[in-house]
Amino acid sequence: MGHLISMVELGKLITKHHPSYSVIILTLIPSFNTGATAAYVRHISATFPAITFHHLPDIPFDPLLFPSMEAIVLELIRRSNPNVNNALKSISESSNIAAFIMDSFCYPAMTVVRGFNVPVYYFFTSGACCLAMFFYMPTIHRTTTESFKDMNALIHFPGLPPIPSSDMVGPMLDRTTADYSALLEICEQFPKSAGVIINTFDSLEPRAIKAITDGVCVPDNPTPPIYCVGPLVASGGDDSHECLKWLDLQPTGSVVFLCFGSMCAFTSEQLKEIAKGLEMSGHRFLWVVRSPPSNKNEDRFVPPPEPELDVLLPEGFLERTKERGLVVKKWAPQVAVLGHKSVGGFVTHCGWNSVLEAITFGVPMVAWPLYAEQRFNRVMLRDEMKLALSMDELGDGMVTSAEVEKRVRQLMEANEGDDVRAVAKARKEEALAAMSEGGSSLVALAKLVASW
Repeated sequence: MGHLISMVELGKLITKHHPSYSVIILTLIPSFNTGATAAYVRHISATFPAITFHHLPDIPFDPLLFPSMEAIVLELIRRSNPNVNNALKSISESSNIAAFIMDSFCYPAMTVVRGFNVPVYYFFTSGACCLAMFFYMPTIHRTTTESFKDMNALIHFPGLPPIPSSDMVGPMLDRTTADYSALLEICEQFPKSAGVIINTFDSLEPRAIKAITDGVCVPDNPTPPIYCVGPLVASGGDDSHECLKWLDLQPTGSVVFLCFGSMCAFTSEQLKEIAKGLEMSGHRFLWVVRSPPSNKNEDRFVPPPEPELDVLLPEGFLERTKERGLVVKKWAPQVAVLGHKSVGGFVTHCGWNSVLEAITFGVPMVAWPLYAEQRFNRVMLRDEMKLALSMDELGDGMVTSAEVEKRVRQLMEANEGDDVRAVAKARKEEALAAMSEGGSSLVALAKLVASW
């Protein structure tokens, strides 16, 4: 979902500033999808006529035969190549295709698109630091023999702070797996494109951007041009949600917001620790809670049930904290919440869309990564961008109530919180400038469109 929303925002940006272009988005919505994607696509189709969706046929297959979501996504994309070919044939009969922009996971389509003599660009939905790491990854692979999970060492990439090997991208921790091989192939494919479009802006990640453009991340091949066109952030959405009315009643900058993305779920033990930590912190909070993950494999593709807060949270917690806290079930309008004057801090899973939303509204963060490249993002947010404090887990991944209390206090009170608050405020201004007339991101967009 996060990848699709970013791609749609890129389409909106292109059609707004270069209205002679229209955008067709090829989508593959698998039958096990939970329904949110289809509703989102209907909403965009109804409100942005310059963007149309071409739905590729569903591929029948059994998701339970695959070890991970990454493996499922890549298999569906590989098997969709004939359908992508048919779609491009049909589109090119009535339109002149100027460029083909694809998500990094869609790299198998490169062979199909080449047959249409159209320039192919990647759209990278994480930041420039992550792209620098991906560009350099084949070099690391060639010069090491151990898996990251076994190294217990700092890994050095051009333009980045040192990365503990255990904080590398989740699916790449074990080099013997199919997921590792697939992601390595993605890394090797990037330089073969006409360019890479990144959802970031120049002043957010200057060292990584310089390392990429200087060519040092791809030492043995030419580096394609990169276009930093962000931050691409979806607009506020639902402004009638109960939590926004609650926020209206709270003092400016007094609420810490806890929300962990569309695919994250905590165990009931972890939920209780978070609740205790929030209660002990004494701070106002808005917390989005989902049901714990099921231990049944087949439940991976079923929407989680409504969380039973009285069962999941400590006895009496909701009653004791009702004057200063609000727990929301399943979902909250995150962009609208982060843009609300009462919100003063954000505990986030470090998904890149969430990070950019916080930056857009100048909200400092506590980084609590859960999957994909999020542990890597935490290192960047803490050590490179200085935008976040780190929520530190125990060896088994559990975060204690004492740690939650400590980080919420640090974020919302003076001293350490002041430092990340000041950086967040500065980046907010820079993000606004980047997306304004003559700003770095709109200049990059104009260069990209000129290349077509």
